[in-house]
Amino acid sequence: MKYRVLKRCGGLKVSEIALGCEGLIGKTQDEFQAMVDRALELGINFFDMYTPNPEFRDSMGAALRGRRDKAVLQGHICPVWENGQYLRTRDLKKTKEAFEDQLKRLGTDYLDVGMIHYVDSESDFEKVFGGEIIEYCRMLRKQGKIHAIGLSSHNPAVARKAVETGLVDVLMFSVNAAYDMQPASEDCNDLWNLENYREGMGMDPERKALYELCERENVAIDVMKVFGGGDMLDEKLSPFGVAFTEYQCMEYCLTRPGVAAIMAGCHSIEEIEKLASYYEAAPEEKDYSTVLAGMEKFKFYGNCMYCGHCAPCSVGIHVADVNKYLNLALAQGEVPETAADHYRLLGHHASECVGCGKCENNCPFGVGIIDKMKKAVKVFGY
Repeated sequence: MKYRVLKRCGGLKVSEIALGCEGLIGKTQDEFQAMVDRALELGINFFDMYTPNPEFRDSMGAALRGRRDKAVLQGHICPVWENGQYLRTRDLKKTKEAFEDQLKRLGTDYLDVGMIHYVDSESDFEKVFGGEIIEYCRMLRKQGKIHAIGLSSHNPAVARKAVETGLVDVLMFSVNAAYDMQPASEDCNDLWNLENYREGMGMDPERKALYELCERENVAIDVMKVFGGGDMLDEKLSPFGVAFTEYQCMEYCLTRPGVAAIMAGCHSIEEIEKLASYYEAAPEEKDYSTVLAGMEKFKFYGNCMYCGHCAPCSVGIHVADVNKYLNLALAQGEVPETAADHYRLLGHHASECVGCGKCENNCPFGVGIIDKMKKAVKVFGY
C-alpha cells in the first residue's frame, strides 16, 4: 500500500486506496468486522462514512474498538436519519444532533475529516458558506472534534468556490475519465446521461482548473465515483463504448493533480483484495491511455494526461510531473510557492532536456514535450 499526505491536516497520511461505506451497509456485524479487518491488514487506513445509518455507525464503532488510531475517519456533516431513511439537511439543530450521534456510535471523540455533505448548487453553496453550517464546522475544528473541514460535490464550479474560500481542507469529488469531459452542472444526474457524451468532447477546462487549484492550495481530493457507479467497467454503459478495467480507472484518478486517495465501495473481502492488488498489476494493466488515445470522437490530442508513457527519459526527467507543475503555474499566471517547491524537489529538471525526442515518440496524445520543457525552463528558471 502507498500513502499520500493530507497537507492541510497536520501531515496526516492516508492510503491511496480508501474504503467507502456503500458496500458495508446492511452487512452483519461479523461480515462488517471481517471486511474492516482485511482492509486494515492490507494497509487501507482511510474510511469514508457518508451514511447516517445508525446500524452502520454502530458496526463501524465496534469494528474499530481498541484501534481507533489505526483508522483515518471521514464522517459527513448534514446527513441525518429520519423515519428509517437518509435525509440531507441544512437545519443546524438536526445537524448537531446527528454529528454527536455519529461520535457516540463510533466510540470516538473526534473525526479526522468532517465532510460537509453534498453541495452541488450555487444556492446551496451560499446557504452553507454564508450561514450557520460553516460556522459550526469551524467551531468543531477549533474544539478538536474534527481535525479538518471537507466538502463533497459533483459540481466543479461549486467545488472551486468552496476551495477558494480557504476554509476547505479536503474535497470529495467525482472523478473519472468520462466525468472529466462534462461541464459544470447543478444536476449530478447529468454525469450519468449517455446522451451528453454522444457527440464527443475533450477535457472540461473547469474540472482541469479545479484539480490544479487543489494541488496548488494543498487541498486534498478524495475521489468518489472512481468507476462511474460501475458504468466505466461495462462496455454497454461506458460513454466510450469500451470497458475500462478497475486498474485503469484507479490509475487515471491517482494521476490527477490534487488527488490523495480514491474511495471504493467494496461489497466483499474479495473486492477489497482485488483493489489492493493494483500495486501488483503490470503497467499495461493500468494503462488507461491505450483506451483514451483510440477514441477518435473524444479530443484528448495535444493534452498531457499525466499517463507516464513518455518515460523513460534519456536523462531521467519525470516529464509528467514537470508538465503537471508547469500547468499549475500557467493556470495561475505566476509560479505558486507550492508548485515551485514541488518542482525544486524533482530529481531532474526541464533544463536537463537534450531534445532527443524519445518522449514525443512515446506519447500517445501527441504532446509537444520538448517545447513544454523549454517553457518550463522559462517559467521556473531551470
